[in-house]
Amino acid sequence: MSSRRIIVVGGGAAGFFAAITCAETAPDAEVTILERSSQFLSKVRISGGGRCNVTHACFDPQELTARFPRGAGALLAPFKMFPASDTVAWFESRGVKLKAERDGRIFPVSDSSQTIIDCLLHAAKGAKVRLVLNCGVKRATKRVQNGFELTLSKSRPTPPRNEPDAQREPLKGIAEERRGAAPRPEAVPFGKDDGEQSGNEKLTCDRLLLATGGCRTAAAGQLSTSLGHTFVPPVPSLFTFHVENPWLRELAGISVETVEASVPDARLRERGALLLTHWGLSGPVILRLSAWGARTLHGMNYRFPLHLHWLPGLDAESISAGLDARRQTQPARLIIHSPISPLPARLWEQLALAAGIARDTRWAGLSRAGRHRLVQQLMRTEFQVTGKSLNKEEFVTCGGVRLSEVNFKTMESRICPGLYFAGELLDIDGLTGGFNFQAAWTTGWIAGRAMARRPGSRQA
Repeated sequence: MSSRRIIVVGGGAAGFFAAITCAETAPDAEVTILERSSQFLSKVRISGGGRCNVTHACFDPQELTARFPRGAGALLAPFKMFPASDTVAWFESRGVKLKAERDGRIFPVSDSSQTIIDCLLHAAKGAKVRLVLNCGVKRATKRVQNGFELTLSKSRPTPPRNEPDAQREPLKGIAEERRGAAPRPEAVPFGKDDGEQSGNEKLTCDRLLLATGGCRTAAAGQLSTSLGHTFVPPVPSLFTFHVENPWLRELAGISVETVEASVPDARLRERGALLLTHWGLSGPVILRLSAWGARTLHGMNYRFPLHLHWLPGLDAESISAGLDARRQTQPARLIIHSPISPLPARLWEQLALAAGIARDTRWAGLSRAGRHRLVQQLMRTEFQVTGKSLNKEEFVTCGGVRLSEVNFKTMESRICPGLYFAGELLDIDGLTGGFNFQAAWTTGWIAGRAMARRPGSRQA
């Protein structure tokens, strides 16, 4: 066996970044990515609505860690080693032009995730990384003479629908580049493959990186636990709220730039943009609540009262004064047809009706009790949350490999020498906005550099 064989389990953002970094740092090493599904970088493809939110324009490491409900302390040193500015430089040095939007999210100028996928596939091919699809790892054991033995689980390739050639056909050998397109992933044979599930094929390596992404169940962390690690039970981290409210659903598609949302029973409070949907509530403010309250809301079975302050910059006195001013300046106008900026007209109408204001009530006819009810409605509309949905297809989990068991200077296990981790398999998760990808790039880069070191060289 080559003393320089390195296996990366997981063909996502962290796995690719680690493999490329390792192969570029140590060209003599044999680096292989094993991906159990039929396509690489699937989460990159769907990120940001298909645009790929590469990272965030938050270039101060301390400030960047504040966007991580879990893992902030562990990530401070890594973000100093490979910050968001290095991510931008890495992609731009490889011909990918990036842009920062007003909210700080960074996307490729092409507004296509395929640009990022092509870049990573080309970089992997250029570094001679071996790419293997439809090949999972059933078991991993530590060898007495160092290194690891993997039991593979290979399956018949299933071409995904509507995918470009770069993700479609398994071939034999190293990936080839065709007419400037991204290189095709290859099915590199490690033994006889009859196309069916096989649990008998073995593979050995010196260093092993687990980068299998966020786990929907604790069983998904089986490889790490079998090698001695503690796996913090996973729960969803970024999700939207189900609210069974007829008038709210009639407003699906309406957004409000800034609201204050709170879950009193969980002591959670956030400000940000809100999106009304057919199933309830979404948008950055809801996703932030779900991230910070991931475990608490899971413990509440996703059933709890939610309060919304629609005018968070104003207190009760200021709102009441504004309503009185309307009463003086627009006495003949119908209240439901006189929205207060910046609330959308249709939303204002429903809030007024929910406050008990009759449709034919004019400002001159607004009673003191009616004004009080309207103020309370604007400051604390209460909805009953009855469940959750994932944030589109972008599944982020809270939970994973316990951070104290990993050396974040190298991403190597403190328990099992030669074992490394990167990305969301760790008990790390960030807010929406490119933060989870940044954690993947950073931890992957550190792990890749560390794995490239020759056996016996000093590590931090």
